Amino acid sequence: MALRAGGAAELLAFLLPLLLASLAAGSGNGTSAKPKEAPSGDANPGLRATESTKIEYGECTVTCGVGIREVLLTSGCPAAETKCIIGVEECEGPVDCGWGIPISKGPECMKMLCIYIPPENRFKYIWKKLIQNQTARTLPNDTSIVEVCRDNQSVTYQCETRRKKGSVIASVKYTVHAKTEIQAEEPKRIQTVHSRDKTDAILIFCLVIGIIVAAGVFSAMIFMILHWGVVKSFWKSKSGQDNQEKLTNKISLHNLE
Repeated sequence: MALRAGGAAELLAFLLPLLLASLAAGSGNGTSAKPKEAPSGDANPGLRATESTKIEYGECTVTCGVGIREVLLTSGCPAAETKCIIGVEECEGPVDCGWGIPISKGPECMKMLCIYIPPENRFKYIWKKLIQNQTARTLPNDTSIVEVCRDNQSVTYQCETRRKKGSVIASVKYTVHAKTEIQAEEPKRIQTVHSRDKTDAILIFCLVIGIIVAAGVFSAMIFMILHWGVVKSFWKSKSGQDNQEKLTNKISLHNLE
């Protein structure tokens, strides 16, 4: 019996460490196998912000050709603003910009400009000389500004603004009148200037007379307000004299009858 009890004790002492190690390993595996909770909130906040962002575009700065416009954010602006500018971008209108006005550099020469937005070197510029009943001639000038002088006949110039790829984004025309037309129009222009000067003189004279009359009327009104007692007594005495004269005339007529 003693031998059997001793053997059972030795067996228990051998198995107890193995049992405790097994329990510890099982507890560790259970802890590591526990699933992690998903973090609160959206897993992709950038995508959500992009989806909720509202963009608007301002009006183009030009009615033809190429210009710029504002890019506006309508939600998420700072300081509770309803709209805020987040950038600018290029915009385009109709290609044909009609007729421009040359910039005079003297009685004979003038300067003409193509349509563009900075930087200037982003575009190509093609100048054409358009003469009536003749084929358009392309000028060698490829800059955005060209200077020309008057000729013996009127000439129309056209500038096409193109992108580097070749598409036309703006076109404008200028007319440079001939020397003979300018000389013929000079007397008419001088006559118009003289007529305009005469009209201006008459208007100024009428204005001065009106100011003088208005000043006189205002002065009389102010005098009457400040000296109302004197004015009232004057009118009373005047009225009394008139009544006395009328009564005297009636008596005289009665005596004659």
